[in-house]
Amino acid sequence: LVDVRPSKEIDYLEGKILEFKIIKMDKIRNNIVLSRKAVLMDQNSTPEEIAKKYTEKKVVTGFIKNLTDYGAFIDLGGIDGLLHITDISWGRVNHPEDVLKLDEKLNVVVLDYNDKDKRISLGMKQLTEHPWNSLDEKIDIGTVVKGKIVNVADYGAFLELTPGVEGLIHVSEMSWSQHLRDPSDFMTRGDEVDAVILSIDRNEKKMSLGVKQLTKDPWTDEKLLKKYDVGTQHKGLVRNLTNFGLFLELEEGIDGLVHVSDLSNDSKIKHPSEFIKLGEKLEVIVMEQDNENRRLALSHKDLIIKENKKVKKENKKIAKDKKVTKNKK
Repeated sequence: LVDVRPSKEIDYLEGKILEFKIIKMDKIRNNIVLSRKAVLMDQNSTPEEIAKKYTEKKVVTGFIKNLTDYGAFIDLGGIDGLLHITDISWGRVNHPEDVLKLDEKLNVVVLDYNDKDKRISLGMKQLTEHPWNSLDEKIDIGTVVKGKIVNVADYGAFLELTPGVEGLIHVSEMSWSQHLRDPSDFMTRGDEVDAVILSIDRNEKKMSLGVKQLTKDPWTDEKLLKKYDVGTQHKGLVRNLTNFGLFLELEEGIDGLVHVSDLSNDSKIKHPSEFIKLGEKLEVIVMEQDNENRRLALSHKDLIIKENKKVKKENKKIAKDKKVTKNKK
């Protein structure tokens, strides 16, 4: 008899002065049975009256009856409404408890009333202007902005410029590397990050951002490219394994391919995984520099051959020197 709907949690009523209807009196046992439900049903006696009272876009007042992971139930005085977590604030809300409190009184706007299920959808953020509408007009493509990472997904990270204004940094815009990596390798939630606006749509309230554009493209750096001239030797990190070979990261943004046939000079390898594991390091020699496709052709086999030739040459020299010394004696 507490509410028009069954309710397990009734602590929210403690300390409140409310109206009740007496539905039973037992003078012998000195017992009186009260009903709040009866009063509430009288207030909202017909569906027509409920629909008239809770029309769309109407601002109503209620208090928070219950908090869940997905939102808050608001007691509007006889009927409950759901304030979904996405309608609490224009900014991201991880849990309603972060911004709302039980028994808190607040104004909300009716977003929808379902006459069949007697469900009311409520909104709180709709009582304020969307932050995108007040975004500085000077902010445009090419503008460098600063914000906080509010979410990291498989495909990228969301940067919040101000509460309610976010942009996506796709993983491909985080590094000059040709191979996509996990966005969590670059950023975590709560990080403050600088980024440049790559595209912005004020009507759709969307923007895409980039971080790698704030640093020089390594494939346009002549000094860096000279470092990886044909014949130079390097050590890199195995980033990806394929049927035809493996991709090695020599440094951020500089990748190279080691073909499966260029891994070993003394055994036939069908798949790179037979030779090395993901995340391990490998020494290689640069066989070709392809600036147009932004890639290096690398070889571990040729490095070993080169080193073996060097060792043989040195051994021959040592042997020759010994022979000359012996003859002199």
